[in-house]
Amino acid sequence: MKVIFSFFFTLLCFFSSFAQGNISLTGKILKDKTQIPIESATIYLIRAKDSSVVDYTISDVKGSFKLETKKILENLILKIAAEGYQEFSQKIEKINANKDFGSLYLTEKINELNEVVIKGMAPPVKVKKDTLEFNAASFKLRPDANVEALLRQLPGVTIDADKKIMVNGKEVNQILVNGKSFFGEDGKVALQNLPAEIIKKVQVSDTKTEEEKFTKQTSTSDKSSINLTIEKDKNKGFFGKLLAGYGTNERYEGSALMSSFKDKRRISFLSSANNINATGFSMDEVFDNMGGGRNNGSRAPRVGGGSGIIKSNLIGLNYADEWFKGNKSNGNYYFTNMDSENKNKSSALNLLPDTTNRTESNSESNRETTDHNFDFNFEYEINPKTKLLFRPKIVKGLSQSHSEYDSKTWNEDNQLINQSDGTNADETDKTNFVNDISLFKTMKRKGRYFTANVKTDNTNSDSNSFVNQTTLIILDPDKNVIRDQNVKTVNQKQLYSGNLQYSEPVTDSLTINVQLLSDWEKTTDDKKTFDLDSTTDSYNDLNDLYSSFTTSTKFQIAPKAGFSINKKKFNFRFSTGTYMITLDNHSLYTGTVTDLRKNYIIPDATINGSYRFSKTKGLYLFYDRRFSIPKAYQLLPVQDIDNPLNSYTGNPNLEAGKSHYLNLNFSDYDYKSRSGYYIYTGTTYNDNKIINTSIYDKNGRQITTYTNIAGTFTSYLGANWQKTFKKEAHSFGLDLGLYANYYLDKGYTNIQLFEAKTLGLSPSFRLSYDYGELLTIRPSYTFNYNSTTYDNSSIASSANRFHNAKIETTSKWPKKWIFGNDFGYSYNSNISPGYKKDFYLWNISLSYEFTKDISLKVKVYDVLDQNQSASRYITPTAVIDSENTVLKRYAMFSLLYKFQNFATKKK
Repeated sequence: MKVIFSFFFTLLCFFSSFAQGNISLTGKILKDKTQIPIESATIYLIRAKDSSVVDYTISDVKGSFKLETKKILENLILKIAAEGYQEFSQKIEKINANKDFGSLYLTEKINELNEVVIKGMAPPVKVKKDTLEFNAASFKLRPDANVEALLRQLPGVTIDADKKIMVNGKEVNQILVNGKSFFGEDGKVALQNLPAEIIKKVQVSDTKTEEEKFTKQTSTSDKSSINLTIEKDKNKGFFGKLLAGYGTNERYEGSALMSSFKDKRRISFLSSANNINATGFSMDEVFDNMGGGRNNGSRAPRVGGGSGIIKSNLIGLNYADEWFKGNKSNGNYYFTNMDSENKNKSSALNLLPDTTNRTESNSESNRETTDHNFDFNFEYEINPKTKLLFRPKIVKGLSQSHSEYDSKTWNEDNQLINQSDGTNADETDKTNFVNDISLFKTMKRKGRYFTANVKTDNTNSDSNSFVNQTTLIILDPDKNVIRDQNVKTVNQKQLYSGNLQYSEPVTDSLTINVQLLSDWEKTTDDKKTFDLDSTTDSYNDLNDLYSSFTTSTKFQIAPKAGFSINKKKFNFRFSTGTYMITLDNHSLYTGTVTDLRKNYIIPDATINGSYRFSKTKGLYLFYDRRFSIPKAYQLLPVQDIDNPLNSYTGNPNLEAGKSHYLNLNFSDYDYKSRSGYYIYTGTTYNDNKIINTSIYDKNGRQITTYTNIAGTFTSYLGANWQKTFKKEAHSFGLDLGLYANYYLDKGYTNIQLFEAKTLGLSPSFRLSYDYGELLTIRPSYTFNYNSTTYDNSSIASSANRFHNAKIETTSKWPKKWIFGNDFGYSYNSNISPGYKKDFYLWNISLSYEFTKDISLKVKVYDVLDQNQSASRYITPTAVIDSENTVLKRYAMFSLLYKFQNFATKKK
């Protein structure tokens, strides 16, 4: 730890030195006729000899700018670009002292376009009405850089260890290529595999639905979207990567990506196979598929997840084209297979009002899933005012699992009260078909439009399970349970929904909206359990106690009305309505038929609002009145005794759950100083939450039902500040973050009300240092603190502290060599005896580039052989320590082959 913090201190010294010795160019940008300041103009400095960008900045709301650069003794050109204005240029012989340019004037274009058009050199950054656009050519990258490396160079963009992208405080939930998805809209495949050199622009905007795009509404999302546009002369050709590796302990990895572009047609293929827990597709330039370090984030598409050692296989195909005028088509097919093995050990302290129980359990499990996934998006713009969308999706899956387990429970006097062991084997065949059809129609008058949507969702799941279980009640042997049964279950769901919406403008900025939502849903659960017939050695004796049949039919209709206000800096949208719901539940259990009909009338309201103080500073507000309708198993008095230690029964008097959700987000990024911050906060207040309530007997057995409770809430507050300094080849970044949450939970145990108040704090500290393309150093530290205090419980409080420090280093010197070194330390403060509190995780990678296309790589995962997964979870009713199987040390030898051929034109 001392070494890590000494390293942080050294980089902070670099941080201080970078901030000194810069030369400042200042001025003010005004309209030539009115003298009005021009906000968000791009001021950039280029070299006269080759037009390469030296530095840039953005004017503020007063039109002022400050461009900090280094001493340059050669001819330069100062350029200014702003949307709707003619370009400004001024020659500069050299820069060796601070200079104030005074007032600089821009002339408006006679025929104003929707974007700035500059011949020869586009500005590095353009701030449009609702889009932030980066010119990829303005950011210097090494020849083989991918899109992720490009995004890391963009001001206001951060990518954390989990590959989550933030732009000026907003999370990016969609990455498109030429406006179309590339193996899923989350875009992780494009992020790590598309060559940066083929990208022309990176366009960032608020995420919009297809309806909002076509009808030109403002976004109602608090997320951002990135669209990568490809250079026109590079939109013909192909590229690909092939990786194969084999290592110690029979570890292996292999992946392939091939993509062909021809104008508007794109065909891409990917595949992946490994047994190193890479449950998706990822080809990080340093560690490839290896997880546990910088490449530990989510990957797309994912095969699955879970704990243990995972062997996964994936084949994917992506197709995008425009078959005829007005059409856009995009489809994906995936074959995925995952086989996971895991051993789990856990200790749970179960909290009761006046005592505690302690449970120790162990399990071994194996699970294999195979899925075929197909989705297609067909868009047809019938005319400029009418658009049709057709989106079918089919998933066909088969899963097989086997598990063995045992558990023991002791009371507070350390007396054994129950124990259980058994095996489960299950095979489930599942089919899901979803079809979504939408029609958008805009009218002659701006803001007047009509939309219609119809959606169907049909799911069928057949499960065949074998249960062999022995549960012993030590203090009351008459209640022992021994099961040897075959359980056959059929689950079906049918959902049909419709949505009609009409919008009418009242003024240029005020629009009223009416909407009608309706859906019909039916679910059926049929479970038949058969005991083993010892005389025939077959399962043919129907057991009524473990069998049941339930159906639930829900019909809801919701008329809504609202209005929206759209100003230059202010947007506000409000809608309200009433959900009228009828729920018909039916059950057959132990020969008894139960019918239960429930009616609900629930008011609803949603508020979206945003205010832009400037084009880089804004406030966002979101409020939603939410509700949840009880499920059939929560309402029907049907006993579920599958778990002899915890039986469940529904509550016919259960009411709908209701809550209020509020979110606020403020962000500000200053392009002049390359620094910015964002603050976000939110809360969910439950005025009628659906919860489980249990009664424990002296044997540790639970009888659980459902009830409503009011007055619980969850709240959170987060903030992040980042700053980038650049001086010649040196670049230094600082990222400070803080996340805090506070929960109030209530419930009933043994008919007594309890409360649990949880406080969580998580500060984070990240640094980055880059020396050109040769060296990258990224240290980080995260601290997590969780504390829960209890009222009317057997303990007063419980707390846990978790520390994690990492240093990621990448060196590209000497030439043709790439060295990756990731070193991390984790410490868990209050975990129970028998679980290791701390460990080091050290991964290294060394590759040599034989040619431009072929590289040989050697990687070692968990060099110190210390990796582990021990963790603590604190809940309102239990404190749980758990440990799962993890990958341990292995070495991998791999060969990477890259190829590309684009029909580029020399410039």
